[in-house]
Amino acid sequence: MDKLLVLIQCKDEVGLVANITRILARHQLNIIAMREFVDEEEQRFFARISCNASNRDLAQLSSELRDTLPANALVSVVPKAQKRIAVLVTKEFHCLSDILIRNYFKTLGAEVKCVIGNYEKLRELSEKLDVPFHYVSHQDLSKSDFEKAIISKLDQYELDYIVLAKFMRIISPKFVAKYKHKIINIHHSFLPAFIGASPYQQAFKRGVKIIGATAHFVTDDLDEGPIINQQTIHVNHTYDAKQMAIAGREIEKSVLSKALELVFDDRVFVVGNKTVVFE
Repeated sequence: MDKLLVLIQCKDEVGLVANITRILARHQLNIIAMREFVDEEEQRFFARISCNASNRDLAQLSSELRDTLPANALVSVVPKAQKRIAVLVTKEFHCLSDILIRNYFKTLGAEVKCVIGNYEKLRELSEKLDVPFHYVSHQDLSKSDFEKAIISKLDQYELDYIVLAKFMRIISPKFVAKYKHKIINIHHSFLPAFIGASPYQQAFKRGVKIIGATAHFVTDDLDEGPIINQQTIHVNHTYDAKQMAIAGREIEKSVLSKALELVFDDRVFVVGNKTVVFE
């Protein structure tokens, strides 16, 4: 039987769960799983409800939920479906290779429609795994023209999300606004301590004992968007800069993989500059 997700974000008030479940029951929807959370400081209610569904009037269900919930409630009633994504890359292969392997074996939870790179280095990897690769050079182009060229490629596909898999270019507020809460980035968690080139070399010289990675939605504030997933691991004096970089790449893959799993499964709600994540 098909699955249906009901995603709700609204002002908190007494009786919300009872009202929601009553409407679902009236539509003969059997609840498989339900997660809810109240942000008491903001008085905000969040719910993710998974149901069995077949041939239901989704528009009518959405309308009834909105009529019952507090004003300005955000309601999404969506069939469980595979997401469609594009991946933007520069030269580093570790995050892209993990995404493409999962895509190839149908374990990603999404379909990679294309890879776009501002160098040719990762074309062979992409095409070997049956994913179209588009080369868009940034050389001799303004930021605006470079991004227009990328958008012209993205517009060839119907996309749900864009993943920056070590895409080493800062994107503009205009680009971010076009894909609000649809761009996912991964970076090491040394920021802001070690900014710029060779962060692992900088960390090695400082004798860092913890390294990690952060996956987040992209906003106008560089590397400060709503966080989806983070992890850290311990290192010690036996790690040189190369070993630290290897460990860092492994944790970046792990953090991004988990973040994508959560987003593609509609488990992440964005509220302001934070997230509510139903793991």
